[in-house]
Amino acid sequence: MSDAPDQAGLKPAARPQPAAVNFLAHLWLTERAGLPLVGAVLGDVVRGRLEGRLPPALEASIRFHRQVDVATDRHPLSLAARARFDNGARRWSGIVLDVVHDHALALDWPEQEPLDIFAVRAARAVADPGAWQLAADRPPPDAERFAALLLSYRDDTGIDRALERIAARLRDPAPLIGHAASWRDHLPTVREDSPRLLADLQQLVPAR
Repeated sequence: MSDAPDQAGLKPAARPQPAAVNFLAHLWLTERAGLPLVGAVLGDVVRGRLEGRLPPALEASIRFHRQVDVATDRHPLSLAARARFDNGARRWSGIVLDVVHDHALALDWPEQEPLDIFAVRAARAVADPGAWQLAADRPPPDAERFAALLLSYRDDTGIDRALERIAARLRDPAPLIGHAASWRDHLPTVREDSPRLLADLQQLVPAR
């Protein structure tokens, strides 16, 4: 599950129990893999088998996104994090953790390149009109607004808005809004877990 502002032109379908990594982490991992950054976002948009219908590098990037989602969902740290939610909230825990992990990455940005510069550079790569037309038959997100979305993950208010936008796409937004209100309680553990989780996910990077 990924969050994107409607004005950026991305409206992927909401899922109750997604992987715990969002756009920022997907982009960071995709760059580590040396794959096209646009695939880090198209991985949430393109459905079904790829079967050689896209350029090999783009397909590899989308496939890597899917592998990261599966590995994250099965990771012991993710399972333990979801178990910390109350029974009623556990159904929505993946969505909440998805966003909180990006918040943790933004707060503890591990690169020498400042997050502000990475966000602009990544957003320009994501806004590749040719890739979007070919893979999804739709316009790309607006680069400036997408960069602002990535940078908004640094702030508490940005996380609140992200969760509200996700909830607004659900048939009944009230349960997610209610259960997401406690996301700050989970932030310390997520920040502690995040480096190990990201290090493990980097093991998925294909050999060159």
